Amino acid sequence: MGETYRAHAALAQTSRRHAAVFIEDAQRKAVLAGLFESYYRDTQAEKLAFDTNRLWCSKLPALAALFPDAKVIACVRDIPWVLDSLERLIRRNKFEPSKIFNFDSAGTVYNRMDALLGMNGIIGFAYNALKEAYYGEHADRLMLLTYETLTRAPARAMAAVYDFIGAPPFAHDFDHVEYAAEEFDARLGTPGLHRVAAKVQHVERQTILPPDLFRRVENDSFWTDAKRNLRGVRVV
Repeated sequence: MGETYRAHAALAQTSRRHAAVFIEDAQRKAVLAGLFESYYRDTQAEKLAFDTNRLWCSKLPALAALFPDAKVIACVRDIPWVLDSLERLIRRNKFEPSKIFNFDSAGTVYNRMDALLGMNGIIGFAYNALKEAYYGEHADRLMLLTYETLTRAPARAMAAVYDFIGAPPFAHDFDHVEYAAEEFDARLGTPGLHRVAAKVQHVERQTILPPDLFRRVENDSFWTDAKRNLRGVRVV
């Protein structure tokens, strides 16, 4: 994830905004390629690297130019339930303001949802970046993996991932996949943000969002409508 931001910063530093008027596109490309090569130097023998960041969907043209074999797997879930999960986390950490909202403890669920769904919000930006990739000229590099498939049929979901990236399948233990990034989440003032339960399973629950807020975004999952899949993106 950090490598994505380094690449983004490098691109900004070599732009004309920073008076880099003597740097040509070929040189910018070489700088960025060298950055990735240096970062993954110790893992080059593996020939396969995964990087997680919401920016990738908005950078597909550059990614395609730098790495012709690169692909993007976007994990998606119905927007109301993403909001519901984040709101539950905020309420669970009721005595600790979150960096997600600039450590502002004031406001209501409506303020928080507006911030999350804004153009630069963690949901709004990712959502718009995904649409850019989904309808863009490099959509053939994109696969959408739905939360429903991943939690209800994890073996089928992972088989589709390996098929998409052209890698041999791996036998996963879906009862023991527990993960946490406690130090990272603590710095965000949002403990539990990246915590993953041990067992992959679908859990039914009642939303804690007000009905009007839930309805506001319940039809935004464009990937569920085959008629809107204009470029034949693989949706699992």
